[in-house]
Formats: sequence, C-alpha cells, structure tokens
Amino acid sequence: MITPDLDKIATDLEGLEETIIARLIDRAQFRRNPPAYRPGESGFMGEKDLSLFALRLKFQEEMDACFGRFAVPEERPFNANLPDTRRMVRLPDNCLQVTDYNVVNLTGKILDSYLDLVPRICAAGDDAQYGSSVEHDVYTIQSISRRIHYGALYVGEIKYLSDPETYGNAIDAGDVDTLEALLTRPSVEQRILKRVEEKVAVLQSAAKIDTRITIDPEVVRAYYAAYIIPLTKEGEILYLINRGKLPDP
Repeated sequence: MITPDLDKIATDLEGLEETIIARLIDRAQFRRNPPAYRPGESGFMGEKDLSLFALRLKFQEEMDACFGRFAVPEERPFNANLPDTRRMVRLPDNCLQVTDYNVVNLTGKILDSYLDLVPRICAAGDDAQYGSSVEHDVYTIQSISRRIHYGALYVGEIKYLSDPETYGNAIDAGDVDTLEALLTRPSVEQRILKRVEEKVAVLQSAAKIDTRITIDPEVVRAYYAAYIIPLTKEGEILYLINRGKLPDP
C-alpha cells in the first residue's frame, strides 16, 4: 500500500489556492456580461440551447478528454459523454482506495456556486468581452474543481488512515453525521480562511488601481467558507463511504 505524503498534499492544496485566486482576479477584469450566460445568445449558428459559457466549457472538456485530463483522479468533468482519451496516459500509483474516481464528482454544485460568485467579483454591466469572460470562467472553475476533488480524495484517505477503526465503524454504519464531525477541524479551517484572505491582498498589493481591477479579499474568504471547504468535506464523505466498499489492502 502506498502511504500518502501529508506534507506534499498540504503543499499542493496551498498552491491551488494561489491558482484559484489568480484566476478570479483575471475574471474580474471583465464585467458580468449577462449575454454570455444566456442560452441561444452564443453567436453559434443554429445553437439554441446552450450559452456561450456552456459551449466554451463543453469544447474545452472535449479537448481535455482527448488529451487524458480526466484520467487524473482530481480532474472531474462538468460534462458527460466526453470522447475517450486519444493518448496513452501513464499515471503514477497513488494511495486512493476507490477504482471509480467519479464516485466523487461535485461539479454541478461547483458550477452553481461559481455562477453565484461572478456578480460578487465582477462589475455590473456589459463590456461585450464575452469570449474573454467565458475563457477565464472555464479556467477558474476547473481550478476550483481540482482543488475540491484533490482535497476530497487525498485528505479523505489521510484522515481514514489516521484512525481506521473509528472511521471504519462510521462507514459501516453509513453514519454521515459522525463522519462529518470526524472530518471537521474548526481551527484548521480558520487558518485556511485567514491564509486565503491574506493571499488575495498580497497578490493584489502591487496592482495599479487605475488600470487593474481588484477584488475584495473578504469575498474570496466567504466563498471558501461557504463552498470550497464544505464541498471538500462533502467529497471526503463520498470518498469514505465508497472506500468502505473495498477491503483494506
């Protein structure tokens, strides 16, 4: 059995914080641009059902699927019926104890939460920069999704290994409330929120406010508190419940 590297996982999660923050700042340079999210207004000939944003995400994921992105455990797709990978993907062995990584797929909730966040970081109105807006949207939600699923899978395994008997009993009983209580570390969560808020401020500290739009660090902190941390925990529970269906190695 491969033992998870706690230090590496913690470092990776911190790195993903910075990616998410940078992506959010990039998206905030454009206005909300409501037409980009309205079905039938994509500008694509004959397309009546999908918005420009939905199309951009769909085409991005079709390409990503061909290149093998979704063979990676923490890279979960927002779209179904994607093409098979067209390249041979060789991933290193990992510590995860599920065979179907898609048992932890929170992309629907991630998408809803992000669309709710856009009006909080972007100025009202329409600057007609629809293509740039949805390009940054796609990069942002993919980074958010990767962070949530990475934490759900790998931190879920680490926590199980820290006390297999207690977690195993809760898994066998299907006791979600106990699992949530075991997974919750209020002091750790507060440290994450403080660190995220500080990073937003630091990353924008050298910005020229007459040419570069900045975002409120408290908004990003609130998004982490309301969505990223809870969804990661929800994913950990999904991982643990499904992990319990397999024998320990």
